[in-house]
Amino acid sequence: MNDESGNPIWKNRVESWKDKKNNKKKKGAKNNKTEQAPAEIPPEQQMEQPLSEIVPMSRNKLTPYRAVIIMRLVILGLFFHYRITNPVDSAFGLWLTSVICEIWFAFSWVLDQFPKWSPINRVTYLDTLSARFERPGEPCELAPVDFFVSTVDPLKEPPLITANTVLSILALDYPVEKVSCYVSDDGAAMLSFESLAETAEFARKWVPFCKKYSIEPRAPEFYFSQKIDYLKDKVQPSFVKERRAMKRDYEEYKIRVNAMVARAQKTPEEGWTMQDGTPWPGNNTRDHPGMIQVFLGNTGARDTDGNELPRLVYVSREKRPGYQHHKKAGAENALVRVSAVLTNAPYILNLDCDHYVNNSKAVREAMCFLMDPQVGRDVCYVQFPQRFDGIDKSDRYANRNVVFFDVNMKGLDGIQGPVYVGTGCVFNRQALYGYGPPSMPTLTKSSSSSSSCSWCGCCSCCCPTKKKKAELDATEVYKDAKREELNAAIFNLHEIDTDYDEYERSMLMSQRSFEKTFGLSSVFIESTLMENGGVPESVNSSALIKEAIHVISCSYEEKTEWGKEIGWIYGSVTEDILTGFKMQCRGWRSIYCMPLRPAFKGSAPINLSDRLHQVLRWALGSVEIFLSRHCPLWYGFGGGRLKWLQRLAYINTIVYPFTSLPLIAYCLIPAICLLTGKFIIPTLSNLASVLFLGLFMSIILTAVLELRWSGVGIEDLWRNEQFWVIGGVSAHLFAVFQGFLKMLAGIDTNFTVTAKAAEDAEFGELYMVKWTTVLIPPTTLLIVNIVGVVAGFSDALNKGYEAWGPLFGKVFFAFWVILHLYPFLKGLMGRQNRTPTIVVLWSVLLASVFSLVWVKINPFVNKVDPMEIAGTCSSIDC
Repeated sequence: MNDESGNPIWKNRVESWKDKKNNKKKKGAKNNKTEQAPAEIPPEQQMEQPLSEIVPMSRNKLTPYRAVIIMRLVILGLFFHYRITNPVDSAFGLWLTSVICEIWFAFSWVLDQFPKWSPINRVTYLDTLSARFERPGEPCELAPVDFFVSTVDPLKEPPLITANTVLSILALDYPVEKVSCYVSDDGAAMLSFESLAETAEFARKWVPFCKKYSIEPRAPEFYFSQKIDYLKDKVQPSFVKERRAMKRDYEEYKIRVNAMVARAQKTPEEGWTMQDGTPWPGNNTRDHPGMIQVFLGNTGARDTDGNELPRLVYVSREKRPGYQHHKKAGAENALVRVSAVLTNAPYILNLDCDHYVNNSKAVREAMCFLMDPQVGRDVCYVQFPQRFDGIDKSDRYANRNVVFFDVNMKGLDGIQGPVYVGTGCVFNRQALYGYGPPSMPTLTKSSSSSSSCSWCGCCSCCCPTKKKKAELDATEVYKDAKREELNAAIFNLHEIDTDYDEYERSMLMSQRSFEKTFGLSSVFIESTLMENGGVPESVNSSALIKEAIHVISCSYEEKTEWGKEIGWIYGSVTEDILTGFKMQCRGWRSIYCMPLRPAFKGSAPINLSDRLHQVLRWALGSVEIFLSRHCPLWYGFGGGRLKWLQRLAYINTIVYPFTSLPLIAYCLIPAICLLTGKFIIPTLSNLASVLFLGLFMSIILTAVLELRWSGVGIEDLWRNEQFWVIGGVSAHLFAVFQGFLKMLAGIDTNFTVTAKAAEDAEFGELYMVKWTTVLIPPTTLLIVNIVGVVAGFSDALNKGYEAWGPLFGKVFFAFWVILHLYPFLKGLMGRQNRTPTIVVLWSVLLASVFSLVWVKINPFVNKVDPMEIAGTCSSIDC
């Protein structure tokens, strides 16, 4: 591609690199002359305040917590010593099964617990950020941000939900010229395109209204549905009148969008037709060209006050039969390339279509970390917690995931940073390109072997002197191997002669090196080297649109590093975990940002069946990673850049589905004990009683102290515990089998989009149960344990008083299972819909067959030889 003067863009860029290197040489020579006389620091810089600060947990909360963890480890060691050295001979099989399950549970606890060893909090200073980068009378220096919003099926993800997300982005409290919103329509639906056009028109009224009155949140559906006094703290007399007019305009806008949705329910035989009479290019969702439409921006429509609006771009990547499109990860990578060509902001914020901006200053919160020269240079992304609307107060199915977001993620923030959870995350674009952090020290072969502890993550507490020495010895700046290779190809151009032919030859060689990595687009390759973002001024907008169409073609990623080392990583339906893991293996760290007002809010599937399918998809992605080359058990050990506590956290994210196997066995053991009259624990001695009591007390103490420093409520912890069992015996079990089927037989599982509610019916779907095979295992476990309890009490009544003591322990474990599955039972017996008959029939059949066969075969009980019994009887003197 050429600029307006006809010169190759690549050639112009190379000239600028040469000038930059010459300037660096001059600057370096000047610094060498003056190194004996250090320059004075201006007073303004001396007075600069930090943009963010780490607030460590109180010692009064953290020290007892750590002490209890160590105490629990010791008790676990003594407990397993007792369990292994005291087998139950009368039910050896049951005892062995229970011990294996308990060992796995202890291993899972270690993986989950120790990454929470050093939790931290963070505070941001938005006023300092504004004072530093938004000085009066000077151009704004805040970094531009590209927003990514992804949608697939507008009938399952209603356009009105997506529109609210887009409107909340366009109305952000951030300079409009710094914001660009890209909406990916991976289903190529004309409904999505038309609704986005209507949204762009409504944004011309909505954005100035939000900014004029500083309303929160800036998604109209959720703002107008708030049950608050909207006159509070509003001093403008015109506010009431304008609010009523805006609400009327929004209702009319909703009517137009809903009319489009109703019309789209039935597709015409000849396909959809656009307003100009031409067929919609995306009529065939699996075979269509790439489509890009810029709705708003510096050259588009302005708002009703005549001010510029943020850029809004519709993108639908090309799809052709025979090409692997990699679902959401492929769509996100297409947005990375399109945005690099059109706006090339240095930071990217991705949101699901149902997650709107709840805090208009959310981007400023992230910039307090990313734009801080002391903190942001090694940060690959800033992750915000997920918060949800429309969930019942009791949160029956643990949709809020409070324990994960308020406990686990805080703990990870104290190590190398939180994992990427797929939405509400601000990325450093350079980290997505596969580059390493700019300040990673170089490790020589000797230091990497002898001083490996400086990278294990524990040196801050166990060997600070070695860590400090390693930092002092590291005099060079480390760059990722891939980046060194690419930069070498570029900067070799500066060492060649100025002969034209040789110059062109070297330039071609350097470009080929980039093309093998990033693909055949000189404009995109050029953008990858602009660390501060921006678009070349020499390229006109029409040329950029053509190049943007080119980079979303379905063949663009062939023979490149996309999805392998660059962008969102392919190979799992949970591409978020894999993408964050690869970044942190390169040495990046991430930041967890929890502003007082939640940054983003979304809708969660409160329906039991949809919730289980969502958990199934997450677990299947973890199993896929476990069975891939990116498994944290063996990937990323070279260089020692992933801290060992961080590795434990990633191992926990990929092995937790396998807990379903011992969990199901452990949930069956109480029923087996009640049906057979056997038990997994021998008669307890005083020492054994103390061990069991100590174990239970340490479990309770760990939970209580965790709640103390995290601020999570006891109800949230209990709901999380309940759904861990519900998901473990259903969705996680299916994920394990599907993962192995995919690996061994090549049977792939289609990703089902979770339906989002367009209207906020008051928990209307909470009691609905849709038919799904995932419901069978937990239902079977419930029936088996209830049958076991009934059988146990019947047997005790027949045997008399001495049978009630042993019965207590067996019934206790059976009730433990039933209590954990109670939300599932309540969902099955809901008010508005009955349990599918097929689920009940299958569950009763399996439970009955299991109970009858078990009583008949009794496999875990030692068989007694009849001849031995006869010999014993004959020796009795009657």
